Amino acid sequence: MTLKKRIGELEAIIDGVSRLRLGHLPTPLEPLSRFSEWLQGPSVYVKRDDATGFGQGGNKIRALEFILPEVISSGADLLLTSGVIQSNSVRQVAAAAAKIGLACHYAMIADRVEMMDSDYGSTGNIFLNNLYGATCEPVSIKDNNSRVLEKMADRFRTKGKKPYIVPYGCANLLGSIGYLNAALEIAQQIASREIEITHLVHASGTGGTQAGLIVGFAYLGLPIKVIGIDIDADAEGVRSRVTGILRILAEFIGLESDPLLDRIIIEPGYSAGAYGRADKATVEAITFSSKLEALTVDPVYSGKALAGVIGLSRSGYFNTHDGIIFLHTGGTPAIYAYRSLFDT
Repeated sequence: MTLKKRIGELEAIIDGVSRLRLGHLPTPLEPLSRFSEWLQGPSVYVKRDDATGFGQGGNKIRALEFILPEVISSGADLLLTSGVIQSNSVRQVAAAAAKIGLACHYAMIADRVEMMDSDYGSTGNIFLNNLYGATCEPVSIKDNNSRVLEKMADRFRTKGKKPYIVPYGCANLLGSIGYLNAALEIAQQIASREIEITHLVHASGTGGTQAGLIVGFAYLGLPIKVIGIDIDADAEGVRSRVTGILRILAEFIGLESDPLLDRIIIEPGYSAGAYGRADKATVEAITFSSKLEALTVDPVYSGKALAGVIGLSRSGYFNTHDGIIFLHTGGTPAIYAYRSLFDT
């Protein structure tokens, strides 16, 4: 089967799922020429999913396009979710709620990440959450996240509200379809430009992005290796989450999931030792992407992924003739809570 026919079939599958088109899609695929020259390794391109649109963009916008129709059809008037103080996912859920006219309330996990700058708890993502009208209540990383949200939903129901729980990181079947669509976009972009891509590198945590890309490329017959950079310092946990979503997504589009498990690549060496923490490699990646390409990445997610591109290239993992896509999953607002990392 030709790639063109596979693309058409995957388009038909995606078009068969209810979708609320909100993102600025397709996002650009751009060469990082100066960065590649500095790296003296493979040719590196960036897939700009930081530019998905409202709420300052990010990868969860893709997921929310497929989650929100179910929200609307359920008659919900309130979105509930959870995340850390500088959560990109919460920010995008809050923005989506504002965009479609719903309230948003979230469980703020206040003790997972050590405070960085003195205004860590009031700048960046959480500042935007407040602007978008979201409200929150503090919880602990020790709490069971699912139970917290269910109890929260019950409490709002007693007040006459109709809550809908958006899962942590928007990571479920519907959310992962957003990255089937991203795989489709990438296939069309590299085919139209006749670019040879061998690897895609991105920050991996809750699993939906990586699962969607792996399944999408497999369906399209593209041998692109998807490397998830562990940002949690919990590589096995990340692998488990990717595996769970991959299985249900593969079944959804008619693929056997077991053969795809070998495609799950989790690279543990760039987590900086903990979620939300940055190290010298992260800071180097942020600094040079900024100075060479005016490309801003954050210390929590995309900065670690780009550190992975740099480190893997220096270690000889990539060949000079390889073509690498760095998937910028967004998260830029968080950098304002980490200003003390930089000599500016």
